[in-house]
Amino acid sequence: MNIIVKTFKHLHLVNRHRWYVFKYSVKAGIPFRGMIHDLSKYSPTEFFESVKYFDGHRSPIVFCKMDKGYSKAWLHHKGRNKHHLEYWEDVFKGERIAAFIPYKYVVESICDKLAATKAYNGKNFNQKQALEYWEKVDKNNPTKIHPGIIEFIDTVLKEIADNGIDNTLKPKYLKETYKNIKDKYINKNKS
Repeated sequence: MNIIVKTFKHLHLVNRHRWYVFKYSVKAGIPFRGMIHDLSKYSPTEFFESVKYFDGHRSPIVFCKMDKGYSKAWLHHKGRNKHHLEYWEDVFKGERIAAFIPYKYVVESICDKLAATKAYNGKNFNQKQALEYWEKVDKNNPTKIHPGIIEFIDTVLKEIADNGIDNTLKPKYLKETYKNIKDKYINKNKS
């Protein structure tokens, strides 16, 4: 694939992904997060590396990491986009610490996971794929994720797999589920 074709195909994929995130974010009651989602993908640091490694089936970041061992695009992206779980990991006194991610960012993360599976799978998309990917890849990556955030994402993605996107991505359900899990992990320590 020549560079011009890869450029336009990558741009189309990014735009399609952002469109799905916006649609899901509107359903979830966080439309502004959907509007500004992944704008850094248009920056030179992210865009040009992603075009170079684009194949249309998997994230260019994966191919870049396989080639170079790291990705400047990913380092740039995760440091500017709070919906990425990696953004919320820190190190203090040699220990990796995971923050309890604020509601709007973790819901955006769920919308992102749904949109990525839809954008990459196209007509073969089904409502269970985001959960399958989460369980196979994201949940087991080396990033330290707060156990309450893992429980929230598990709960919502399982609900989507069982009952569908339209029946699950509702602000009332998401807020109640988040509050209950946050109370269980965070507010229990304040008693």
